[in-house]
Amino acid sequence: MKKNSKFKIVFLVLLLIIMTGCTKQLRDVNGKIVKNEVTGQTLPSNILCKPTDKDIIKLYETTREKQIKSLDKKLKNDDITKSEYNKKKKALLDVNKLVACKNFKVSSGGYEGLWTTFFVKPLTWVLIQLGQLLKNYGLAVIAATLLIRLILFPVTRKAAKQSELMKLAQEDLSKIEKKYKNKNDQESMAMKSQEMMAIYKKHGINPMSGCLFGIIQVPLFLAFYEALYRLPVLFEDKFLIFNMATTPISGMSSGNYIYIILPILVGVATYFSFKLNSGANMGVDQAKQMKTMMNIMMILIVFTSFSMSTAIIIYWITNSSFTIVQNLLVKRSKK
Repeated sequence: MKKNSKFKIVFLVLLLIIMTGCTKQLRDVNGKIVKNEVTGQTLPSNILCKPTDKDIIKLYETTREKQIKSLDKKLKNDDITKSEYNKKKKALLDVNKLVACKNFKVSSGGYEGLWTTFFVKPLTWVLIQLGQLLKNYGLAVIAATLLIRLILFPVTRKAAKQSELMKLAQEDLSKIEKKYKNKNDQESMAMKSQEMMAIYKKHGINPMSGCLFGIIQVPLFLAFYEALYRLPVLFEDKFLIFNMATTPISGMSSGNYIYIILPILVGVATYFSFKLNSGANMGVDQAKQMKTMMNIMMILIVFTSFSMSTAIIIYWITNSSFTIVQNLLVKRSKK
């Protein structure tokens, strides 16, 4: 793939990330992040529907009251103007004005920008409907993840198949790399490109197809993550013996060492997902570098999972497991 093509792909991914919304954390008057002391969950200030847990509602109400008192004091001391006061007060979350989660619709809250309106809210509505249908929001996360992956299966299967075809073409591609190893003139580079394209055509490879899923996956992952984080009723449920809002580090801090299973499962699922996707279109040195990079990424992901809620971990494990099964099926079909 030419450098220009790589640049365009990176640009598109960055553009998608920039276009995405962000989940805002609830902060007190001192700017400190407000947490649920029981579960360790940080509370978002832009939840999409009203919680049912009375303690959580009280925490939101108390935080809002303190924020209003702080604004009143600033207005009295002429630290802010009346218009600034009204603007900031209006922006504060009033949890009692939110619609109940069971009554949430895609149109609830009105238009909130392209990202929230067309990505986050529809996913939130699907999660709520599945949660009510299955009587458990842990199962709803699994079902929603599988549903999205099944919809994307034609694209993801093609990308996985292209990766396997690339491995089959590796020997021919390595010969071309050796042939033009020390030739950097324009004519040699053009001939190298032509010969590589001929190899791609011989094996039925489209170099761009492998990037397509990555471009689609980024906004979907971010939308799913935000929908999970902004849906309070989801965090009030349990999956098996795990509280959906509890992070492994919070669970273990309170003596529930069973939560260590979650980061372990994240590590196992991530390892096999990475392993089945590695090795395509790479020389020996590149493969070693990629292996090192994937090991570092896996360690970071496992480390991060200790501060992830159970709901996010369920999504990650389900998504990675689907990728593993899909790639095993593609490998079997190749044989």
